[in-house]
Amino acid sequence: MKKVGIVMGSDSDLPVIQKATDTLDALEIPYEVHVYSAHRTPEQARAFALSARENGFGAIIAAAGMAAHLAGAIAANTTLPVIGIPCKSSVMDGVDALLSTVMMPSGIPVATVAVNGGANAALLCAQILAVEDAALAAKLDAKRAKDAEAVLEKDEKINKQFKQ
Repeated sequence: MKKVGIVMGSDSDLPVIQKATDTLDALEIPYEVHVYSAHRTPEQARAFALSARENGFGAIIAAAGMAAHLAGAIAANTTLPVIGIPCKSSVMDGVDALLSTVMMPSGIPVATVAVNGGANAALLCAQILAVEDAALAAKLDAKRAKDAEAVLEKDEKINKQFKQ
């Protein structure tokens, strides 16, 4: 199975990344986690992106706040799918990072999830990898069914509470 590469611009993004790694762990998808800054360590970020395919990665998650150029910098140096996670900061509640992540120029796409959307970034990676992996696709189907069951259980509980 291909690995997921995870890069964050700062270790302050770790709580968001933890949601992604927890999701990948639950689906038994291997990953590596790194701290690379688009601005402070651009050479290392570029080297990671350039070698990602040959190093066995199938998709990359890039999380950053504020200017949030990391996902775009990674995407500029690989043709692997890159999923950007804009991270909330104290300045604009993550809107700045959201706009920086989503507004990529034509030809350099970055899929973007919600602000602090670590779990969805991991799920999107899983869906990408599942295109060629039937066992992983089955795990995703089972997760969706379990999630739906949990909602229906809550509906039943609410219906009993309101005697419907």
